[in-house]
Amino acid sequence: METPKSDYLLLFRGTDWHRDLSPEEIQKTMTDWMAWFDRLVAQGRCAGGQSLAAEGRVVSGSGRSVSDGPFAEAKEAVAGYFLLQVADIEEALGIAKECPALAYGMTVEVRPLLVRCDASQRVLDERLAAQAA
Repeated sequence: METPKSDYLLLFRGTDWHRDLSPEEIQKTMTDWMAWFDRLVAQGRCAGGQSLAAEGRVVSGSGRSVSDGPFAEAKEAVAGYFLLQVADIEEALGIAKECPALAYGMTVEVRPLLVRCDASQRVLDERLAAQAA
């Protein structure tokens, strides 16, 4: 019997990890990165991924104001993501530890995907409780 899969998002943080590397070091790291990604896809453990542009916009507040962003800090900016379909958090962490750019300052945040957000779950729970009463 196959182990059920859970979805995790790897968020790659750090858009300037390559700044102090030679062109050869960047090429090697990117070759390693693509081999890592292709292997995960071929194994059925990665459903996809994408790099993110450095520029963007942020919508916030009750006035729905729009500002340039998302620049909290360059080293914290999300550079891209992988969507994993793996057995558990331990498997997702093992994959994150294989990131070829970790040695150059990139960080990888591992986050489980939820079926629904906390607010939505609360509404559902309240509805179910009301129906049972």
